[in-house]
Amino acid sequence: MDVQSQPTQAPPAANKAATAKLALENVSMVFEGNGSSFTALAPVNLDVSANRFISLIGPSGCGKSTIFNIVAGLQPPTTGRILIDGVDVTGMIGQVGYMLQKDLLLPWRTILDNVCLGMEIQGVPIAQARDRAAPLLRQYGLGGFEKMHPSALSGGMRQRAALLRTLLIDMDVVLLDEPFGALDAQTKAQMQEWLLQLFHDFGRTVIFVTHDVEEAVFLSDEIYVMASRPGRVIEHMPVDIPRPRDRSIVSTPRFVAMKKYCLDLLHMSSSPDDSAGLAA
Repeated sequence: MDVQSQPTQAPPAANKAATAKLALENVSMVFEGNGSSFTALAPVNLDVSANRFISLIGPSGCGKSTIFNIVAGLQPPTTGRILIDGVDVTGMIGQVGYMLQKDLLLPWRTILDNVCLGMEIQGVPIAQARDRAAPLLRQYGLGGFEKMHPSALSGGMRQRAALLRTLLIDMDVVLLDEPFGALDAQTKAQMQEWLLQLFHDFGRTVIFVTHDVEEAVFLSDEIYVMASRPGRVIEHMPVDIPRPRDRSIVSTPRFVAMKKYCLDLLHMSSSPDDSAGLAA
């Protein structure tokens, strides 16, 4: 199933990828070495509309992180190209926000100054960056922690700071690579609801990698299901559950059915070792 593009004023020759906020056109990755080659990622096509929350799910080794590295410009694809707003940005860094599972907060900086770091790198004066960040810390659950250092915060609070830092670099497309993967179940559930609020307030286009199928269904507008050997997309599933959402939806028949469908796809396409790592 393809994402339907919105009406556009582009010339008739323009294709759907040129109208998407983010598009991957026949992107593949083949690693060469010692006289042999390994196809980590078969040609992948994604068309992501603006202000959508998209999840990639699949077993370890299916190419999710490879896709992120290619989109972020950290790794050139073997074939294909990346477009943002129809512009080819393949191999270009600084075009998206990118947050890894580890918060990577600098231990010698306060939480406020950690959140300001991306803006500083972009050339924003520190006083101006602090003025912009401080109200957001208070608004999104970090009020009172501005002058503390990362070692004083819980894992969930550190992830809040890291995510605000990523959002404040003002990139329309944000990549989130398992940001809640290391958190306990209760903290993860709280962070998921917190992220939905940020998604609503900031209006960014989010691509989210997770091994947790329930998390993907709870957060997403659309889910791309991937398989490994080689990494490839095997299903594109719109999540037709209305927003706003809260935890009560996880027990509804529609939610349960969508979660089961994803799990069935993953289990059918994975080896026993792969499927063992997928969260139910």
